Amino acid sequence: MSVSPERRFDRSVCVYCASSRSAHPEYRHAAYRLGEVLAEQGIAIVYGGGAVGSMGALADGALHRGGRVVGILPRFMADLEWGHRGLTELKLVEDMRTRKHLMLTGAQAAIALPGGSGTLEELFEAVTLKRLGLFLGPIVLVNTRRYFEPLRSVLEASVRERFMDERHLGMWQIVEQPEQVPAALESAPEWTAAARDFAAI
Repeated sequence: MSVSPERRFDRSVCVYCASSRSAHPEYRHAAYRLGEVLAEQGIAIVYGGGAVGSMGALADGALHRGGRVVGILPRFMADLEWGHRGLTELKLVEDMRTRKHLMLTGAQAAIALPGGSGTLEELFEAVTLKRLGLFLGPIVLVNTRRYFEPLRSVLEASVRERFMDERHLGMWQIVEQPEQVPAALESAPEWTAAARDFAAI
């Protein structure tokens, strides 16, 4: 399904997700549904550009609903033919660092689906930038199969042990279902550059 020429996508979100084909199918189902939900809300998606796993499912779900999907893909991955061929736009970049920077730049929010080391690295960079007042948008984690429960515990421990301020717990929201993401984006606590005042505790 193509995007209607009169349809507007005034907001964009960065979505971090995995390319694993081996993970439980429920993760791919949730990614596909998130793509549908965001497209239905008129929210454009910027993601890593992959064609398989949760990455491919996210893009397919959004495109099926007429969504706008922009992929940011390192050239070496394009050479390996890892890129999705049906995206609204595919941008090739030289390295992983540039990919991460462009994915978040210009996005009004970041959403994390379950994933491995790459997904978690991207998520933690967004959290760190928000802590420093350099990224101010909502960060939403979709807790499919309760995947993020151990991470929730670690983050709460970092507050208890005084590595982070209790106010930092407001930097992210955790939802159980893709359908809950739009409401989480709308209800996220306001965050400003004043967060730098308590970035270090």
